[in-house]
Amino acid sequence: MLKIANLSKRYGGVPAVDDLSFQVKAGEIFALLGPNGAGKTTTLKIILGLLRPDGGEATIDGQPVIPEGGDHKFLIGYVPENGAVYESLTGREYLSFVGELYHLDPTAVARKAERLLGLVGLEPMADQILREYSKGMKQKIMILAALLPDPKLIILDEPFSGLDANTVSVFKEIFRRQAREGKAVLLSSHMLEMVEHLADRVLIINHGRAQACGTAAEVMAAAGQSSLDRAFNVLTGARDIAAQAGEIVDAIHGRGDAEDDGRRANIG
Repeated sequence: MLKIANLSKRYGGVPAVDDLSFQVKAGEIFALLGPNGAGKTTTLKIILGLLRPDGGEATIDGQPVIPEGGDHKFLIGYVPENGAVYESLTGREYLSFVGELYHLDPTAVARKAERLLGLVGLEPMADQILREYSKGMKQKIMILAALLPDPKLIILDEPFSGLDANTVSVFKEIFRRQAREGKAVLLSSHMLEMVEHLADRVLIINHGRAQACGTAAEVMAAAGQSSLDRAFNVLTGARDIAAQAGEIVDAIHGRGDAEDDGRRANIG
């Protein structure tokens, strides 16, 4: 469904994405993982057609991604990490607006939106402007908007932010069912324990380059670790987590100040 081939993007000569290749198949949940600054957001922007790559290409269902336009956009449903909704619209109006962007039948959209709003507990707020919604309510609206056109490729960037545990469970099951129905789901998240149990395959990138790709079990085995978060630490070159945490706690409690002052005095 989604094919990324030798993708590259530089900012000021510094590679954000460096010869990156991967595929997301129809019928699977694929997780794109990496630390902050690893190139995940740049990669997603290229897939969405919001950014032109310096090299390589992205295709969706065989159609090339074209930044200036292209029919590929109608194949995508997208939940952004820091989604800014049109807060002067009501929940009902926002879903109607999204339907218009996808050139969907207004009557069918209104009927579907009414049902969806009720199913996620937003029907009482349907005619209130989004400015009055809580963060979790806005997140529900953004997910509904992404799923409304029944897209072939669903891109989720930290989709569970602000949602309570029960709602997260519901949406995780929705994404599983979407994959079983043949949709391709591309997930980017820092919630590695959740990813370990949700994704069919994961790709870990660092400095724009692929570090490991496969099932969670395969990635953990490649890193010689028993959990995905520990494999992530190893593959992205994180320093000793326990040592770093201990130093931060010591600093919070003022422990080690004398040693630090002594080191600074010797340096001076």
